Amino acid sequence: MVNILLYSALEFASGFAPTLTVLIILRALYGIAVGGEWGVGASLTMETIPPKTRGLVSGLLQAGYPAGYLLASLAFFLLFPLVGWRGMFMIGALPALVVFYIRSHIEESPVSLAHRQKPDRSALWRTLRRHVGLVVYTVLLMTAFNFFSHGTQDLYPTFLEVQRKFSTTTVGTIAVVHNVGAILGGITFGLLSERIGRRRAIVLASLLAIPVIPLWVYSSGPLLLALGAFLMQFAVQGAWGVIPAHLNELSPDGIRGTFPGFTYQLGNLLASANGTLRPGSPSTTPATMLSPLP
Repeated sequence: MVNILLYSALEFASGFAPTLTVLIILRALYGIAVGGEWGVGASLTMETIPPKTRGLVSGLLQAGYPAGYLLASLAFFLLFPLVGWRGMFMIGALPALVVFYIRSHIEESPVSLAHRQKPDRSALWRTLRRHVGLVVYTVLLMTAFNFFSHGTQDLYPTFLEVQRKFSTTTVGTIAVVHNVGAILGGITFGLLSERIGRRRAIVLASLLAIPVIPLWVYSSGPLLLALGAFLMQFAVQGAWGVIPAHLNELSPDGIRGTFPGFTYQLGNLLASANGTLRPGSPSTTPATMLSPLP
């Protein structure tokens, strides 16, 4: 609840940023709260449900990401021409309302309650030192995963607008289509992982993304690009749909509330440069950093 309230408040405040420097500071603080949410939410879910349903619920849980992306795409499609980018940030504060539901309906997991009765504040670092190999593996795994997802999502709307010269309406429509694919992929491969295993499901979904690349990038019109985007995100989020269960099952006992989110976000940090990996891109100058925002 603290994470949700913090990132909602910082999201709202971002709409009032007077300069790019202030906006970057607000987004850095926002990232702390968002980074704390995934690991705790995934752990709460996986510790509460029966083990035999983890694959399906993992896919459903991870489908929340493209579902939110889908709602954001619809908001962009319908509201951006009316409220602009500042208004979009303010609309992004609405998740704060979820706190009322969590407070009244969601209980702590049995694992968390049992662990709380015998706290050991030094257990985290002792456990991490004891499982150095596992930590390195999961960080590298999540680095690759974040390159996989952000590399296929974050710049795609810009690619459609700038390189393909599509209108905001067309870009928003394609975003809706590919997020539907992402939701279906996460649920499908999360469920499949119960039959063939977590690692095999991840590998299969990842390999399926490779032959989709020409359709996803080089198609001539919006219909084929939308199909390519749908199939790409079906594969990408199909692999991601296994991750909440896989990370929690790899996590050592006693630090399950920290380990999945810590390794996920550390991998996310290592992959964060993917948006700037363009040959010949100019560096950002201090003057740009201090320029006023419209």
